[in-house]
Amino acid sequence: MLIRDRVLALVVAVAWGLNFPATAIALDHWPPFLLAAVRFTLLAVPTVLFVPRPEVRFRWIVLVGSTLGVLQFAFLYLGMAAGMPTGLASLVIQASAPFTVVLAGVLLRERLSARQVVGVSVAVVALGVIAVHRAQTAALLPVVLVLCGALGWALGNVATRRTGPVNPLHLTLWWAVVPPVPMLALSLLVEGPERVGRAFGTALTPAALPADLGLLYIVVAGSLVGYGIWSRLMGKYPSSTVAPFSMLVPVIGVLASWAAFGEVPDVVEVVAGAVVVVAVLWSSRTARVVGAPEVGAPLVHGAPTVDRPAAPPADGPAAPPADDPAGGPAPVSPGAPAARR
Repeated sequence: MLIRDRVLALVVAVAWGLNFPATAIALDHWPPFLLAAVRFTLLAVPTVLFVPRPEVRFRWIVLVGSTLGVLQFAFLYLGMAAGMPTGLASLVIQASAPFTVVLAGVLLRERLSARQVVGVSVAVVALGVIAVHRAQTAALLPVVLVLCGALGWALGNVATRRTGPVNPLHLTLWWAVVPPVPMLALSLLVEGPERVGRAFGTALTPAALPADLGLLYIVVAGSLVGYGIWSRLMGKYPSSTVAPFSMLVPVIGVLASWAAFGEVPDVVEVVAGAVVVVAVLWSSRTARVVGAPEVGAPLVHGAPTVDRPAAPPADGPAAPPADDPAGGPAPVSPGAPAARR
């Protein structure tokens, strides 16, 4: 993986990690399903009017939107509403990374290198340590619901890769057209017309301003920037190379929750988080053999192409891109808590 693309993957992790406190603030005013519906509507309306549809069959847009947008956020937000703590939510949703690796191996026949297997395994164990340490503060049902959201994210990753080399930003914007209607239906069904009307009726009051700014961050940083870069990388590299970077999101999420809400991480979380960072970065490196070509830069129709000789071993600029998280996963993103902790 080229150095520039690793930096871009880290940018996504930061954007999605900060998505958690932003969404916590937004949820002080907007109920979970309605927040998702409004978020995607703000993306969908200008997309339909001004953005060219990507050159891909519409069924793939519907599939990506249904998985990344509807499945991920319906289960994630339901889990948040059921009481999942902010930091733990940012951790559990990253189960999408190993889910993606497994699904890519089964559905796309992608092969894993030994480095990737070891790196992902170490990161998963470290995430498991954090989960076990913090699970005492959350019930089982919210964890299961967020895991279902992580599975939706993983399915969306695989579906995004199957779309082929399309404009990543256009794809991000167009799959955001899918979630508004089903999310609004869920909001009316679960949260009720009265609560929906009250949220809209007071949306422009001074008291709602922080929540509106949080919503703006989710749309711009979490969706446009986060998923735009993420889908570009998923279309350029094997899923097993890109997906592990999502494991960095809970590290940022825990630190952001600490800074914003005083959720102080302890030594176990800090050490395990550092292990996640090192394992992900190490697993993303491409093994080099002197005199052999470097494989794994741009992808054409799902197969790696030779970029340049590995000797001298210097990473160069990435090829131009052949695209809400747009949860984020995130996703959302990455993800979002239901209540500020």
